[in-house]
Amino acid sequence: MRILFVCLGNICRSPTAEGVLRAIAAREFPELKLDIESAGTADYHVGEPPDRRTVAAARRRGYDLAGLRARLVRRDDFGRFNYVLAMDHANLAELERLRPEGAAARLALFLEFAPEAKVLEVPDPYYGGVEDFERVLDLCEVGARGLLARLVSGTP
Repeated sequence: MRILFVCLGNICRSPTAEGVLRAIAAREFPELKLDIESAGTADYHVGEPPDRRTVAAARRRGYDLAGLRARLVRRDDFGRFNYVLAMDHANLAELERLRPEGAAARLALFLEFAPEAKVLEVPDPYYGGVEDFERVLDLCEVGARGLLARLVSGTP
């Protein structure tokens, strides 16, 4: 199963989702064979590591994001990944625009897998404070557990 998380610049939300899902899956569902990546819809930070505040917040919870590097969504991603999951409606709309006709990837909002979160978007913490990065982690943990439950149950 191949999963791509997408936000705008690929330095805050989508690398957080990537790192959180990878860690929880490895710890709680080691039998799942997952390939997890993240990307952005804008080229502001290509090749850069996640934002230092993102890395610090993740580290406080035991997630290592330091080795990740930002990249752009590519047209071939829609054929390589089973799920392409956006952090918000704006990025989902951009993915729908970029998606080649007939591409097999399922496009959705990440938090569609976590109805208990009571929100559909992971808010961008870039211009916020520590609490905003913590909120992203909270939502990514809930979203990751919901997605993993769906994958384990075999429900698409």
